[in-house]
Amino acid sequence: MEHVPPPAEELARLDRELAELDARRAQLLTRRAWLLAALRPPAPTAAPGWNPSAWGAPAAGRPGAPAQPWGYVPPKQPSAPRSAQNVLLTLGGLLLTVAAIAFTLVSWGSMGIGGRSAVLAAVTVGALAAPVVLLRRGLTATAEALAALALVLTLLDAYAVHAVAAPDTDGLGFTAVAAAVLAALWTAYGLALDKLHLPLPAAVVLAQWPLLFGAWAAGAPALVVGWALLATAVLDGAIALWGKGTGARVTACLGGSVMAFSALMVGLTLSVTASGPLGALAPGVLLLTAAAAALAGAWRAPRGFARAGGVVAGLAVVAAVGGVPAAAVPEGWRVLAYLLAGLAPAAVVRARLPRNAAIGVLVASAAVVAGALVGALPGLAAVLLGPVTLLSDVWSGSPEGFRSAVGSTLPWSELAATPVVLALVAGLLGAAYRWWPSLARIAAPLIAREEPGSGAGPAGAPGTGTPEAGGAAAPGVSGAPWYAGGAPAARRRPSGAALRGAAGAGAAVLGWGALLLSGAVLDVPYAVAVAGETLLVAGLLALAVGGAGSGRNGSAAVPVTALVVALAAAVSTGLLSLASEGASYAVFGALTALFAGAAVRAGAGVPRAVFAVAATVGGTVLSGFAGRSLGLAPHEAAPLVLLVPALTVLFGARLRRNPVALPVELTGALGALVAVALAVPDAPFLALVLALCGVLAAGAAVRPERRPVVGYLAAALFVLATWVRLAASEVSFPEAYTLPVTVPALVVGFLRRRKDPGGASWTAYGPGLAATLLPSLAVAWTDPDWQRPLLLGVAALVITLLGARYRLQALLLLGGAVLALDGLHELAPYVVQVAGALPRWLPPALAGLLLLVVGATYEQRLRDARRLKDALGRMR
Repeated sequence: MEHVPPPAEELARLDRELAELDARRAQLLTRRAWLLAALRPPAPTAAPGWNPSAWGAPAAGRPGAPAQPWGYVPPKQPSAPRSAQNVLLTLGGLLLTVAAIAFTLVSWGSMGIGGRSAVLAAVTVGALAAPVVLLRRGLTATAEALAALALVLTLLDAYAVHAVAAPDTDGLGFTAVAAAVLAALWTAYGLALDKLHLPLPAAVVLAQWPLLFGAWAAGAPALVVGWALLATAVLDGAIALWGKGTGARVTACLGGSVMAFSALMVGLTLSVTASGPLGALAPGVLLLTAAAAALAGAWRAPRGFARAGGVVAGLAVVAAVGGVPAAAVPEGWRVLAYLLAGLAPAAVVRARLPRNAAIGVLVASAAVVAGALVGALPGLAAVLLGPVTLLSDVWSGSPEGFRSAVGSTLPWSELAATPVVLALVAGLLGAAYRWWPSLARIAAPLIAREEPGSGAGPAGAPGTGTPEAGGAAAPGVSGAPWYAGGAPAARRRPSGAALRGAAGAGAAVLGWGALLLSGAVLDVPYAVAVAGETLLVAGLLALAVGGAGSGRNGSAAVPVTALVVALAAAVSTGLLSLASEGASYAVFGALTALFAGAAVRAGAGVPRAVFAVAATVGGTVLSGFAGRSLGLAPHEAAPLVLLVPALTVLFGARLRRNPVALPVELTGALGALVAVALAVPDAPFLALVLALCGVLAAGAAVRPERRPVVGYLAAALFVLATWVRLAASEVSFPEAYTLPVTVPALVVGFLRRRKDPGGASWTAYGPGLAATLLPSLAVAWTDPDWQRPLLLGVAALVITLLGARYRLQALLLLGGAVLALDGLHELAPYVVQVAGALPRWLPPALAGLLLLVVGATYEQRLRDARRLKDALGRMR
């Protein structure tokens, strides 16, 4: 008999076996973790200061560290309920703070002076002393909560002293003194108890107000308030650089940013609104002092703060230096004074400033220049876009001056300095482009300069990786500096050639804008303005053509920019010339000649094609002007517009496969479309223009490379011209005109097929059949009699059968399509009658049933369609 133990004994046995299994599993997992750690490669050495144990776990991959298997969930470690503790401490601190406030505001008056002093002194001293004891016992969180209460109590003490002991004292003055005293008290308290995080940031916050409130209390002018703000910002900067504790330094950084910004705004406002140069001196001194303080802080600040300090310093210097002369000149010329002052900070490239601070100063200088250029945009846009209004009143007469032609209401007197600003910046960029190597050598010390404390040696020391300083270049880094055209592989910067090209392109654009705005500011006569803009286009084209051959190492930006600006200037000049008939001919003739000459002189490539297309557009516009001068209606002038497309066809035949030929011919085709659009109101002229376009297309189709596309286009144009002519003549029997064309065309196609049996049936028979079938089909659809549809259907049936018999695709498809449409025309009345007799729900039901059937047999229908496609493809 098998012995069955009692349940209690069996349960104990199972527990022992499970415990043994767990122990064995733990041993196996430990051994597995050791083996995995032994097979892993050794982990890289941690960077200095990196302590993986600070994150609560050993470094991953370290030999000897137990690695847990996938899916292993480590047991939860006992931890103190920090979140609950923080909630309790916060609520306790808030309740004590509310009690203190209520006591001060409500119960204060019911006690004598002695009681008041005793209570406040006892509570405040107790709140200040309690954190000392708590920190010794390791109760840091509780100490922080009581420190916060102590801060509130000191504020209430100050309020109580003012309310009882010195009620007649000025509130702002007392607040300034109290803030200074409390800031000093909390600073000392925070330094003494360095484990507390709140006192020092609170002291920094209180330190923001003494000077500001003191200046307001004394009724000081705005300039003194600015100095108070600046002094507070300097104090904040010192704390941010040398202060103790991250919280205090971050708070000082934020407060200093706000105070410095406020001080700069005060100084800038006073400088801009000064009544004269002497009045701008005092704000200038404030701004210069702020600039000096910003640069001083940039010596020890990190990279981002150093660059921000450089930007602030540069802008402050510009506002200070430029504000003095700006106060002595008219309002329209102040931008020039600030621009000249904005160019001065560029001298930092030779100064011994930290590199990031110097970069920030250069950024500030560039921002001032960019702001001055933005001020020129309204005037430049008015000169460029203003002539668009002349499109509604072409050849209305020459205006008196340039501004009248532009039609702008801008205050041109206030823009008097704008051309000078553009010319000055253009000259500087042009000089930089011309003498770029010298400029690169001047900027070399700034590029090679290292930041203090960056871990690298000083500039010029071996091992800094600066080849020009004698150090060895880093692996993969070119020996040439970035400003000379090279770029380190680890840190890409714009190449020197690209920067030089950008400078040259900017000089070209700004120089053109300066000359253009000069005419508007001076309000030159209309003829002078038109001639001047044409000469500017000629100069830009010369720059584009002359610089295209030397566009190496990024300098191609200059000719490309000149080309784009030349096109924009040509459009603006052409619009400006529309006020006068003579000016229009002169300008567009000159532009056509200029662009044609540029196309001849330019090298092969995109610029030559662009020049040729622009010349073609100019010629097309001139042909349209000729029709208007002859007093022709738009549809009567349409044939004249086709002169330029005809020339482009001849030009394309001359150039053949030259890359310029296709863009020119496409431009001519657009001119032909314009001619067709002009002739649309008059059907006879439309037929004539379509026929002429067909002739041009046929002439282009003579060339083998154009025949596959243009040949069909020519046939379509001829057929369309025939239909339009028949419709214009109200011909009711088009077959009398189409059959004499169809029969010879079919004979010619038959002879061609005999000579070349492999030729396409569309080329041999398509034009001839379409010339009769399609017009007859169009008339048959509006013919109420039965004879024409019957004859057309019989003819289409015969053509379809012949196409199927001799495997001719053109006959089969044309005949079948005409037969189907003719039959649909005959069935249409009956279909309408049946549709009217059927219930409304039946057509949707039939459509749905059809879709279901097609969907169910989709694959079979797809195979049938492919077989039909293959069968048609085998036909000729």
